[in-house]
Amino acid sequence: MRNLLARLATRVVHGYFAYARGMTLGVRAACFDAEGRVFLVRHSYVPGWHLPGGGIERHETAPQALAKELREEGNLLAGDPPRLFHVYFNRRTSKRDHVLFYVCDNVRQSAPKRPDREIREAGFFSLDALPEGVTPATLRRLDEVAGRTPPADFW
Repeated sequence: MRNLLARLATRVVHGYFAYARGMTLGVRAACFDAEGRVFLVRHSYVPGWHLPGGGIERHETAPQALAKELREEGNLLAGDPPRLFHVYFNRRTSKRDHVLFYVCDNVRQSAPKRPDREIREAGFFSLDALPEGVTPATLRRLDEVAGRTPPADFW
């Protein structure tokens, strides 16, 4: 039932975005701290652990959107400049949704992320000790960044 509600909520939100934006474009990032741990978030409105990110708003550049999402979802500050890794078509969400996927190294947290309406949990995890429930798409992106598989065209 929760997955059905999550899919319905996603469709409603993206329906609004399609009206408001035309094509939807978002950013996500694999954020690694100095110890090589990856930062993941668990949202209140969809199941699983995800890489941080969100939509690019009108009059906002992709780097601005990325910095905003990292700040909002994890109190994260970029260390090294973000590197665009790949562009994905997110056809499961919408016929017009694309994701700019970045890799951010030497990320640090200005303060622990406290739970709020959007983010229930967040934290850095060792790649060999990821939390239960990491989404398949997140696992695929981490495999791609590690060079174990080539980047796919679809999220």
